[in-house]
Amino acid sequence: MKKLLMLPLALISFLVFAGPIEDEIIARIHQPGAVCLQGQACASSQATSVASTGSESPDAIYKRSCATCHDLGIAGAPALANVEQWAPRLEKGMETLYASGINGLAPGMPARGMCFDCSDDDIRAVVDYMTASVQ
Repeated sequence: MKKLLMLPLALISFLVFAGPIEDEIIARIHQPGAVCLQGQACASSQATSVASTGSESPDAIYKRSCATCHDLGIAGAPALANVEQWAPRLEKGMETLYASGINGLAPGMPARGMCFDCSDDDIRAVVDYMTASVQ
C-alpha cells in the first residue's frame, strides 16, 4: 500500500517541479546569437534581427548568402561566371532555376540559399544575377 501511495506523490512532485526545470534547461541550451525572424520577438538580447527592406541588391544578397557555396563549389554549386558548370542548369530553364533557388535542391542546395529574409522576388533577382554572369 505504501508503494501505491508513493507513486502518485512522485508524479505530483514531478508535475509541480518539471515546468521550472524545463524552462531552465531550455534557457541554458538556447543558441547564443540565434537570428530572429522578421515579425517575431527575439528570444535573447544577443540575437540579431535581419529584415529585408527590399532595397538590397542581388549582388549584395549573393555575397551575403550565396557566395560561400557558389564561390567554393560546395556540394556541387556552380561557380559564378563558370559557363561550363552553368550550361546544364540553364538548359532546364529559368523557372526550374527559380524553383531550385526558392525551394532548395537536394542534397546540397538549401531553400532560399539560407537567405530566410529574402522574398521570392529577391531569390529570382539573385538567380538572374548569377545566370547573367554566364551569358
